[in-house]
Amino acid sequence: MRRIAVINQKGGVGKTTTAVNLAAAIAGSGKRACLIDLDPQAHASAHLGVAPDSRSATVYSMLTRGASWASVRRRVEPNLEIAPAELNLAAAEVELAGIVGRELILRDQIHAEPDACDVLVMDCGPSLGVLTLNALAAANEVIIPLQPHFLALHGLAKLFETTGLVARRLNPGLSVSAVVLTLCDANTRLAQEVIGDLTAFLERARATNTPWSRAKLMATRVRRNIKLAECPSFGRSIFTYAPTSHGAEDYARLAREVLALADAEPVVRAEAEVSPVLAGAGA
Repeated sequence: MRRIAVINQKGGVGKTTTAVNLAAAIAGSGKRACLIDLDPQAHASAHLGVAPDSRSATVYSMLTRGASWASVRRRVEPNLEIAPAELNLAAAEVELAGIVGRELILRDQIHAEPDACDVLVMDCGPSLGVLTLNALAAANEVIIPLQPHFLALHGLAKLFETTGLVARRLNPGLSVSAVVLTLCDANTRLAQEVIGDLTAFLERARATNTPWSRAKLMATRVRRNIKLAECPSFGRSIFTYAPTSHGAEDYARLAREVLALADAEPVVRAEAEVSPVLAGAGA
């Protein structure tokens, strides 16, 4: 099972849109996909038309009540299931504060059902707290959606550092596999400058012993598309709401790129270093 955490602690970069529609595109390719919503705002759940009530098992139940992953999953499209979130998930940070090994709860639940799906996608909230650490401990790769603005680079260094810390202490097999440009107008000068800086950084990282040393800047640029903004209000992925739109075209292409990536090999890595350029951006 490939286990992908979609992470960016900056909000408004298309993270949930990417997690939902990437999972839907993978499902559309014929593979069994599952989406885990780890954001207390439950936007990924709402995007797919799932609104858990107080009697339903959710990701909150998995993390704090020992509910199994199987009891939480719901089928929403052919080959696509979701483990939904709810507002109570916000309380998990506090409830798990005194639990030994709290960062590994999700990993253990997933490992208990290794054949539940072919590709698992985890939508993480815009923070680097216990919920995101659970995703990083359970994942074997990270995908970072990034808007091609210089301000969007702020905090990227912190995200790389957190990935390195988790790789060293909790999950040696974790790697950053891809950066995806979202909300993109690639023809602007600003976008080209950001793309150039990010490409140069990733190329320099090839010679390092860090979790992002093999990260790829995806060729797919997810364009701004009104249909992507509309489909959550209908509780549907872009592929069932507007299958001929630019948004559907972009996420189908992105899914093909993601599926073509070689699985990261588990490597015990040395102390991770962050590019001075990105470190300055995140300062």
